Amino acid sequence: MRHTLAALFLVSVLPFTPPQDAPPHEPGPFRTTDLVELATLDPTIKLDIRYATPNNLAGRAVYSQARAFLQRPAAESLVRAHRSLAADGYGLLIFDGYRPWRVTKLFWDTTPPEKREFVADPSKGSKHNRGCAVDLSMYDLKSGREVAMPSVYDEMSPRAYPDYSGGSPDERARRDRLRRAMEADGFTVEPNEWWHFNYRDWQQYAIQDIPFEAIQSPRGPRGPE
Repeated sequence: MRHTLAALFLVSVLPFTPPQDAPPHEPGPFRTTDLVELATLDPTIKLDIRYATPNNLAGRAVYSQARAFLQRPAAESLVRAHRSLAADGYGLLIFDGYRPWRVTKLFWDTTPPEKREFVADPSKGSKHNRGCAVDLSMYDLKSGREVAMPSVYDEMSPRAYPDYSGGSPDERARRDRLRRAMEADGFTVEPNEWWHFNYRDWQQYAIQDIPFEAIQSPRGPRGPE
């Protein structure tokens, strides 16, 4: 009986550890999630959702739908950045936005430890999981084609760093132009990925694990309230 009571006492005082397959718990408070589909805000934003294809670091499709979402303030800032690039003959090409937590865990589990600087730790969650990070590049408005950058998307090498000094001068100039446009509208670049930008208010949103199919995204800009 004594051992049983001791065991019950330990269970009652030890901190709860969430299951490994569950998102980390955070106390909040957080803003209400308002994930908006980017294609509904400006149809000239191009999509190349790699994770809905086998052409990605997992080697197989991990999304069932080729869609991209962000929290509404981040999405509206992204549209402004996209339109600002038009004067230079560019538009935004989106690879990924909001990412369900379970996909972050999949990437972590399948990435070799020596390459994990390029993927988020699921025990902490990702800014993608909050709907406040976007992976993107640019396309040429005249040709409609993706422009060349110092590295390809999701390349796990120093060429992916925002301050990488290799590549051609034109590639670095385009990379830096993209960064200026995004920073002017409230985003900051990830230290080791030129394509990954985080929205300034990411800490105000909770980690989500909502599949794309369950997102009820409003269509178009919100009207006057």
